Formats: sequence, C-alpha cells, structure tokens
Amino acid sequence: MQVSQVEEMHDYVDVFQVGARNTQNYNLLDALGGVDKPVLIKRGISGSIEELLSSAEYVFSGGNEKLILCERGIRTFETASRNTLDLNAVPILKEKTHLPVVVDPSHGIGLRDYVPAMALAAVLAGADGILYEAHETPETAASDGQQTLNFAESARLIRNLRRVYALRGELE
Repeated sequence: MQVSQVEEMHDYVDVFQVGARNTQNYNLLDALGGVDKPVLIKRGISGSIEELLSSAEYVFSGGNEKLILCERGIRTFETASRNTLDLNAVPILKEKTHLPVVVDPSHGIGLRDYVPAMALAAVLAGADGILYEAHETPETAASDGQQTLNFAESARLIRNLRRVYALRGELE
C-alpha cells in the first residue's frame, strides 16, 4: 500500500498486489514499475475498465511488463450482494490487452454460496485464473468469512474449475 513497503517486501513475495483502493496510488504504481516481479492490479471498486488499463500502463511505463489484471467486482446500485462481479470485463480486457486476466469472485459477490458459480462463469468468460478466499472454518476467520470457502468447498471448486477449463479448451 506504500512505496516504502515495496523494497521491504521484495525478497518475501512472489507477486505484488495492488488492491482496489490503490489503483490510483501513482507513487506506488511508479515504484512497482521498477521491480522485477509480477504485479497483480485489482480493478478499483468504482473504476472503469479504461482506468484499470491506465493503472497497468503506469506500471508498464516504469519498465515492469509482468502484469496481471484482476476483475474483483464494482460498486453498483445493487444491494443483494457485496459488489457486482463484472464478467463483461473479462473478454473486453482480453481483447484490449495481451495481459493475463484473473477474477476474484470472493470479493466480486461477497457471498460464499455464490462464489463457486461465479468462478466457473468467469472461466467460461475467458479468465486465465481465479483468486478466491479459503479458510478451514470461515465462520472464525478474522475477516471476510461470509465470502470465504471452507476447505471442502474449495476442493470441490478446484475439481470443477479443472473440468470447466478443459471444456473451454474443447470449445475454442
């Protein structure tokens, strides 16, 4: 979240993540442009697709071409879920850029019961990967337990994701 953390964390992380609230933290994006590790950029909660691409371009212009884009849901007028997972963004981002696109259905919908369905739909929309939250007992998780899968649910989702990725490969 801060430029000072980039150097401190460098030797301990495989991928730097720019959270939804930091997609316009230009000092941070500039600093990440100078690292030699991948940077995952989550779409801002009220951010447009173009704004996500602009954040990526900012890192890219600093010399780091190892970027991953993440759709994680946007704020809309809908109140039935935490956010609205914008699966429209996946094929649009895939068309506009060569970068991998992943989807975070845990944050995208915010309701455990619907995370698997949205993850599978994201794969069919063209997502290169899925990020989701898992915990042995989500009810006791320190945060976000309502959107977190337990280990059995996670194992079932992984099996189904493999099947859907295989199916998508057959359809292409």
